Amino acid sequence: MTSRLDVTTADGVVRGRRLGDLLTWRGIPFAAAPVGPLRLRAPQPVEPWTGVRDATEFGAAAPQPRMGTALRPGKYQPISEDCLTLNVVAPATASTKPRPVMVFVHGGAFVIGTTAMGLYRGDRLVRRGDIVYVSVNYRLGALGFLDFREFSTADRPFDANLGLRDQVAALEWVQRNIAAFGGDPGNVTVFGESAGGTSVTTLMATPTAQGLFARAIAESAAPVLVNEAQRARESARQFLDLLGADRGEASRALDLATPAELGRAARRLSAKTLADTPGLHPFGPVVDGDFLPTAPLQAFTDGTAHPMPMIIGTNAREGALFPRLMDGLPTDAARIDAMFALTDPDARERILAAYPGYPAPAAAIALGGDLTFWKPSIDIADAHSAHAATYSYRFDYAPRLMHWLGLGATHALEMIAVFGYGDSAVGRALTAPGGRSGLRAVTDRMQENWIAFARNGVPEPWWPRYDAQHRRTLIFDAPARVERDPGRDRRLAWADYRGYVGEGAADRESDR
Repeated sequence: MTSRLDVTTADGVVRGRRLGDLLTWRGIPFAAAPVGPLRLRAPQPVEPWTGVRDATEFGAAAPQPRMGTALRPGKYQPISEDCLTLNVVAPATASTKPRPVMVFVHGGAFVIGTTAMGLYRGDRLVRRGDIVYVSVNYRLGALGFLDFREFSTADRPFDANLGLRDQVAALEWVQRNIAAFGGDPGNVTVFGESAGGTSVTTLMATPTAQGLFARAIAESAAPVLVNEAQRARESARQFLDLLGADRGEASRALDLATPAELGRAARRLSAKTLADTPGLHPFGPVVDGDFLPTAPLQAFTDGTAHPMPMIIGTNAREGALFPRLMDGLPTDAARIDAMFALTDPDARERILAAYPGYPAPAAAIALGGDLTFWKPSIDIADAHSAHAATYSYRFDYAPRLMHWLGLGATHALEMIAVFGYGDSAVGRALTAPGGRSGLRAVTDRMQENWIAFARNGVPEPWWPRYDAQHRRTLIFDAPARVERDPGRDRRLAWADYRGYVGEGAADRESDR
């Protein structure tokens, strides 16, 4: 690759800019704007353009609450339904061979997030790893993750799994175009955190994603965000009611509603779902029998998930962040009791006994985090390790300030290390009372493993493969260490828990 900033893609020429030792291209459309008759439809090809398209600014964020687009105090990314863009970062130096590609899918519970966030820009990872980095916007909330197919008409059809389809369309764009940016389309690693991690494990169960990437990294995946069909249908019906729409005129209402009106109904639906079925979320991929034929957990168990190398893991105190900032987990006794009553009452006492001090807040928060993130990640690791190389981790490191705040190694904290963000203003603030050297060491360990995995399909040699017999897990801390079966007592307590899974669970919900 040369230092030229004009790159010819399959759709036209894009012009990026040089930032020091990096080349960047921002806001490149990978699908047509999903507006007008394309609202709530599968992504369609971009209309090719003539001339040179400016690619120096980030595209708009998907419609969402304003808080999700915060870039810094007082600065927010603009939002628009015309949001299907991606960004590319590559080293400015030439390479004699194509570079590994890392494609990042952002988190945010499938309702918030934007690739314009400073944390997600990928510059430090590109510099360290000599890789090509791609970050992807996709549709969120009601426009991306509700299933309105029941209300399709001959004149106005609707599709399901729109945000997931957007991610597949972005990966198809990578296959067609990344070589022009110096990347190797045969060596693509998809990685993501939270809803992004859930996207990764879901893409591994999505047939049309076969062959679009070679390896996967799932950070804090939450498969509970994937909805079975009946539950998704009920969420769509409730959404229309909250929108104030006549179900018989659903297509007209969905076409005419503004993003703000859709957003207000979405927030009401989230609150209702959490109150009625603690632990569930209305927005997420749906097992539609077509694009996503099987629930990801089932696909991993059956061995039908794409048999590629995978890194998967969670943070030590996943749940601690949610009561403070993002109410959405069953992290208090009332919600936890309601959850067990709706799912598996017989498991309640056995599981609660594994959390000493319950119903104290710390124990309840730990339970909610384990239920949502840790337990399903262990289930996936167990299943996938029988079919492909699997590497399990737990992120334990937290600087002193995070302990003082009562958060510890909470949800998303590992992203500071993965993206080398410790020397940013945010990183310096987190480590001001102490912990900078520890964060630097953890950052080194995580980045060298993520990059080695992206380059060769295996992390560093001292990280052993995971299997369901030994359960060797890398603990990212200062220093790092390998443990066998960490959290064994909790794992055994959860082993036979029957959560909100399958049509039976949906039937129990509808009978209430």
